[in-house]
Amino acid sequence: MTNNIPLAERLRPSTLNDYIGQSHLVGDNGIIRKMIEGGRVNSFILWGPPGVGKTTLAMIIAKAVEAPFYTLSAVSAGVKEVREVIEKCKNDVNGIFTKSRPILFIDEIHRFSKSQQDSLLGAVEQGIVTLIGATTENPSFEVIRPLLSRCQVYTLKPLDMDDLEVLLNRAIKEDPILKKRKVKIEEKKALYRFSGGDARKLLNILDLLEQSSSSDETLLITDQKVTEILQENPAAYDKNGELHYDIISAFIKSVRGSDPDAAVYWLARMVAGGEDPEFIARRLVILAAEDIGLANPNALLLANATFDALKKIGWPEGRIILSECTLYLATSPKSNSSYLAIDRALEEVRNSGNLPVPLHLRNAPTKLMEDLGYHQGYKYAHDFENHYVYQQYLPDGLQGVRFWQPAINPHEKKMTEYLNSIKKQNS
Repeated sequence: MTNNIPLAERLRPSTLNDYIGQSHLVGDNGIIRKMIEGGRVNSFILWGPPGVGKTTLAMIIAKAVEAPFYTLSAVSAGVKEVREVIEKCKNDVNGIFTKSRPILFIDEIHRFSKSQQDSLLGAVEQGIVTLIGATTENPSFEVIRPLLSRCQVYTLKPLDMDDLEVLLNRAIKEDPILKKRKVKIEEKKALYRFSGGDARKLLNILDLLEQSSSSDETLLITDQKVTEILQENPAAYDKNGELHYDIISAFIKSVRGSDPDAAVYWLARMVAGGEDPEFIARRLVILAAEDIGLANPNALLLANATFDALKKIGWPEGRIILSECTLYLATSPKSNSSYLAIDRALEEVRNSGNLPVPLHLRNAPTKLMEDLGYHQGYKYAHDFENHYVYQQYLPDGLQGVRFWQPAINPHEKKMTEYLNSIKKQNS
């Protein structure tokens, strides 16, 4: 029966002391270890790449604090399933055998729709459940703000070389199948490289190596043997998981840093690794707006056209379209003034709240609104020279505040000079 269970599952740790990696969270002074020792676990979200122990950590926590443990996958569960589990948790809370509040673990919580995430709010707020979410995507973008405000986010890191070494040795010495085999490790570079900091990948590769040799011969581990096994079994490891984080980060930073060679190299790494082409195209659209912006507004048009063309052309020719856009963005002048402007404005909104709209900027569709002064004194810009006239557009108290600070590039410099000149003419 053991032979049918994957190595990664056979070696899944059940206690914190057996857990490998994430010392910043589970080490002696780690926040999660302190939670467990204190017997009080608050809701949180684990954010990190695949195979770094998110599910395992949730299971260990539930076992350590003796809490009922429920799990849902955002891929298959809907609002109905969420409510059913919450109802079970209510029964647990009202029962007398529960030592700790029930834990609801939701894998891939970033795939939950807004309505599905909304259905969790009440139970988390009222303390009916302790929510532990797991996600490979940035929670800031994928989890609704009300839920995010109720959960701390903890970042899990890919396993480093020392962690992988510990995992490999444990597998050879403690796994009931491998410890019966004679194992000889001559080279580990390929094993660690293909693992990419993913414990599950490393164990899956080791599993494949074990299954590819007879039990009466020495299990020899070399770089060539690992490479051969993976070529024969292309699905043996999740290429998207390996490339999805560090590679896309390097790609974005290379384009932003105007290094076309590095940018196209990281693009090639993603293409070769099987990354979703539309994911790359979406990142290019964001890059065009965030990092190039008003220095070259055509960049956003080209990036958007790239996304559309990719859908029409498909693969593998789509790689050429991605390459053209990548190189164009990398060699384009840069400005993040639009990105900074909206963030400054949002910060002001958070600080000053909902300031009233000046009366002259309001519409007056009714007689009552006219009598209250709505729209009175408004100056229609097109009635004035150069289609510009000075008047107050910001709320009271914010006059003169500057959110947009133009970057030093020809396009924005020219735009600023033009605006300043017509302001002087009409002031």
